[in-house]
Formats: sequence, C-alpha cells, structure tokens
Amino acid sequence: MPSAGTAVSMRAITKRFPGVLANDRVDFEADAGEVHALLGENGAGKSTLSHVLTGLYHADEGDISVFGQTVAFSSPRDAIDAGVCMVHQHFRLVERFTVAENLVLGDKRGAGRRFRIDPRAVASQVRELGERYHLPVDPHAHVWQLGVGEQQRVEILNALYQDARVLILDEPTAVLTPDEANTLFTTLREIAGEGRSVIFISHKLNEVMAVADRVTVLRAGKSIATVSTQGATPQSLASLMIGHDVETAHRTPRDTSSAATALEVDEVWVEGDRGGATVKGVSFAVRAGEIVAVAGVAGNGQRDLAETIAGVRLATKGTIRVDGGALKSGDVRAAFDAGIRYVPEDRLGTGVSPSLSLAMNLALRSYRESSFGPFLRLQRMRTTAEKAIEEFDIRAPGPDVQAANLSGGNLQKVVIAREFAGEMKVLVAASPTRGLDVSAVATVHSYLLEAAAKGTAVLLFSEDLDEILALNDRIVVMYEGELTEVVDHESIDEIGLRMAGGTPSEAVA
Repeated sequence: MPSAGTAVSMRAITKRFPGVLANDRVDFEADAGEVHALLGENGAGKSTLSHVLTGLYHADEGDISVFGQTVAFSSPRDAIDAGVCMVHQHFRLVERFTVAENLVLGDKRGAGRRFRIDPRAVASQVRELGERYHLPVDPHAHVWQLGVGEQQRVEILNALYQDARVLILDEPTAVLTPDEANTLFTTLREIAGEGRSVIFISHKLNEVMAVADRVTVLRAGKSIATVSTQGATPQSLASLMIGHDVETAHRTPRDTSSAATALEVDEVWVEGDRGGATVKGVSFAVRAGEIVAVAGVAGNGQRDLAETIAGVRLATKGTIRVDGGALKSGDVRAAFDAGIRYVPEDRLGTGVSPSLSLAMNLALRSYRESSFGPFLRLQRMRTTAEKAIEEFDIRAPGPDVQAANLSGGNLQKVVIAREFAGEMKVLVAASPTRGLDVSAVATVHSYLLEAAAKGTAVLLFSEDLDEILALNDRIVVMYEGELTEVVDHESIDEIGLRMAGGTPSEAVA
C-alpha cells in the first residue's frame, strides 16, 4: 500500500502497441510535495507512461493509485476529475477557439459545463492567472494566431487553471529564456510546497538538477532507476538514460568573411496573423558554411521570419536573395528550387502529416521524382524511405508506419532526412531540438554541423541559449520583430537580457 505521502503509485505498468512494447512492467512513484523528474530518450516510454496515468491510454497490465485510492481512468476527463492534469509536448488546444475558451473547455470546476458563461469574468481569470504565474497571454487571442511559445504558455495556464493535485509537464521550458525557466521553477516549487505533486519531463539535465527532488529514468520501456538529485550529476543521469556517455557538440566560431553570401535578407517586413508588423525591416546575411543563430523568446517574430524565408509566408516589403538571385515572396516551390530547406518549429503539425506513412512524408518534397504521370511509384518511395531510415537512424518498424506513431526525436529525423535530400544551399532550422532528449539533441546538432561543414548557410532559430552558444558563428537576438547583433564579449545573462528587451550597457547594438 502507498504511504501517506505518496501522490502517485504505478506498479508493473505494461502497455503494448502493434510491434512495440512501450512500457515493460514499469514502476513509478511520486510523492506529494515533491517535484519528480521523468527522464529517458525519445521512445523510452515516458509519454506512454504519462498517457496511461492521465487516461489517454489504458494499461494492459499493472495498477495505479492516486493519493492512496486505486484508480482506473477510462478518459482524460476521469483523470482531471481525480486531480491529475498534464501539459503535453504536442499541444492539445482547439485552434479556432480563443485562449479563454480553451481554458473554459477544460474547467473541471463546472464553468465549462454551464449554459451561460460570462466572457469578461473568464478573461479576467486568465489575466489574473497569467500575472500570478508570470505567463502573460492575451485571453482574446485565437490559438491559431499564437506562436509555439505562446501556445505552450496557454497549455501551462490550462493545467494550472484545473487546480490539479498531480501536475505533469512535458518539456515545459522548451521555449523559455533562462530567466523565464527559473521563474517557472520557482512556481513549480511553490506548487509542490502546497502539497501537490509535480512530474517534470525534460531532456535538459541541468534543469532537472535545478528543480527536481528525485529522478526516475526510463530506457527502452523499462524503469532503470530512481535517484535523488542531491547525489546525481548531469553526466550520471545521461549515462543512465542511454547506457553510455554522450559527446555534446560544440562549434568554435569561425571567420567566414571571405565566403560567398548564400542568403541575404534586405529590409524585410512581415504582417502577422493578427495584423500589425511582426518582422520590422530586418536585414542580415548568412555566408556559405556559416551558422547564424537567432536567439529570442517565442512570439517575437521568429516564426514569421523563418516562414517568410522558406516561402511559406508572404513578405509585405523587402527582398530575400539566394546566391544573389531574388526570390518570389510567398512561393514555397521557388524557395525550394533555389536551395532553401526548412525544418519548422512544429514538427507534428507542420513538419509532417501525421496520418501519412513515413515513406509518404519523406517524399513530400520530391514526389515528382517518384511519380509517373498522375501515378505515384510507391515501391520507389518505400526504397527511398528504407535508405533514409538506415542513414538517419530513424527508429521505426518500416516505411509504411504512420508518422503519428513515431516519437518526437524520430519525427525530427524524418523532417531532417527529407529536407537534406538534394542540393541544399540554405538551411532554416526553427527550434530543431525542442522537446528532444540529450541523445537526439546531439544527433540533430551533428546534422547541423555537418551541413555547415559542407558549405550550407545555416540559420538557426532557438530559444535554448545553451544550443545557441554551442553552435553559432554569430548570434543575433530578435525582439519585437527587430534584430540586434550580439558582440563577442557578452555573457549568457546579457544575451538573456537582450531576449527580454533589455540592452546591456557594455554591449554594442
């Protein structure tokens, strides 16, 4: 029987999918009043275990209790009613609804079930909640108008709005600055201090060390160990995760001033989905073989700028050139033919089509080469996919598996494998490691470094300052649609200050 201090007890949890044993007799226990981290590679079974706990999946074997009561959730509604709520890595919001409407939909206290709802009262509650937890968001904005980082804030607010006794957060800091992450950690500690249990899923080992009391490590669907962070190190946790030491990528900034300019962005303006300029007269250049890292908090125009360069979005003013040739704005095919490849920030919603097979997704850019008139050459597509699976170490049963069944890290490998095919002159990578584990992060970083080594101009958008510092030749910061250059001597705190709209007194804008 669980102790009085145990919030969640999962014993011998087994969950099978066709061809996959996702959880293999997993034991997991989290106490009330603690922050408990759940670590593991992508595909290790973390999300499956969380989905079993929150009623999305039903375990094939095993027992679950919450605060001493045996439970068998048949739906997420049951879990929420029992006080268990999860912030998912891939957002579960209704895009056509506003922020306030999304929160009302999940209100277990009854507001979402009433016939009449006071919109002003709900909006006021959203604002108050955002101010209280330092997660500002416009309650009247529609979700489809928000960037990934802003949608993440809504997900966190939604979970907090439920007043859950067990709060599960899957990669909640992926789009936050260091200061914002520290603020969230303080919030999580306060929540745990109220006697609730916080289960924190993250691939950032330094964050786990900073916020968690204990850590449970999963590997290949099995629970490997539960350890206290007091006696652990990032290196020891990484070794538990993957079974061996991890070599992290690091790039020494190089002088590429003599290289040819591959990408030139000249006085580009872009209008956002909610009206108003989100990119304001941005100008910069990236040379062949250079990695220019764009740091910034989500919602400051990075997504719109990346989409505009990739031809997904129309620029209202300005010019984009590749190898000196101007591109037709808002034309994806023209950008692709010019040699621009794009890894979007939302790999599940934009990077792949979840309902299509792996082979189909890999052929989305090159389907004309795999067709005969109006007919697709399916066997050729499967053969190409099998080569990509081997070359990029995509862990999937085969080329016919649906993309929706792949883990986050393997989905990212699918996107990268597709975009790296053919001649690539410019690579636009938007938050390419968001939500990935330490091993998958190292793999993606190696792909970016390899592309630069082959002469590709790499434009890296990221909210992860560790990633920015590890991979850049130059750093620029984007804030409210404008860019500023970071000088060599600036510290990580000074760069973080720029991301928040400040200007270090000793920096040169």
